[in-house]
Amino acid sequence: MQTPHIPVLLNEVLESFKDVGEGYFVDCTLGYAGHSSEILAKYDQLKHIGIDRDDEALAFSKKRLEPYKERSTLYKGTFATVFPALEEAPIVAVLADFGVSSLQLDKEERGFSFTSETLDMRMDANAALSAYEVVNEYPQERLEYIFDTYGEVRSYRKLAAAVVEARAQGPIRSANQLSEIAKSVIPPGGKIHPATLMFQAIRIEVNNELGEIEGLLDALEKKHVKGEVVSLISFHSLEDRLVKNRFKKWAQACICDPHAMRCTCGKNHALGKAFSSKPVTATKEELKLNPRSRSAKLRSFRFTKDV
Repeated sequence: MQTPHIPVLLNEVLESFKDVGEGYFVDCTLGYAGHSSEILAKYDQLKHIGIDRDDEALAFSKKRLEPYKERSTLYKGTFATVFPALEEAPIVAVLADFGVSSLQLDKEERGFSFTSETLDMRMDANAALSAYEVVNEYPQERLEYIFDTYGEVRSYRKLAAAVVEARAQGPIRSANQLSEIAKSVIPPGGKIHPATLMFQAIRIEVNNELGEIEGLLDALEKKHVKGEVVSLISFHSLEDRLVKNRFKKWAQACICDPHAMRCTCGKNHALGKAFSSKPVTATKEELKLNPRSRSAKLRSFRFTKDV
């Protein structure tokens, strides 16, 4: 079965789970089961739970994981909603790859690409909010906030004004049209397309991506077991910062006020330890095979105590 997606940092993900015991492995962002199929093949002590909000991805993955159907269960929904409700136990390994899948990017009708004739960007095609509503209905002040906060666009005010001015002439109906607006404000140059950060910002808003990550991290904090390994792959600084800061919190032994004269909490509050202080990134070999891995950052954490 031909896969439309190359899983990033696959060897590094496999390595992160090498010491987990028997139990359930949860792939919070199943996608096209690239990571999941390899993990199931390598670790036969693991049962599998896959979560995704994309019907097309779930249908593809069900076929791809047919050889492991006795060990695999798939759920549709957002991981921040599904993961906390899981009743399967023990969960010993958790993976999330926060990037947009290659098929979503490459399928023009999904409206993620700069050249698409649609304006959508929904990971769940049945969701109410799409990029069309964000671009054509949000007030200028809200667009400024999104472009600044989620895209870290330097010219966020100018870009929001250009979008509002353009839609005053008629609805912005395609990602291609939106991309041209970005080009008119942000001059070409550098390694990324002028519309990249704006598209990132709109996609995050449409899919509540940062809220989803926070929800997953909250659930892991409240629901984990000793020895459980969590490996999270991020693709931009906003995602990586959320993961890095939460891992730092989980590894903190002392929870006393930083201004306290001495520790009175016992210094025994650490939930576990991150594998390393710096994220793992793609090798030169992987970058040649899969250029989309260039922004991927993997952080792993092992819980050393139960909730």
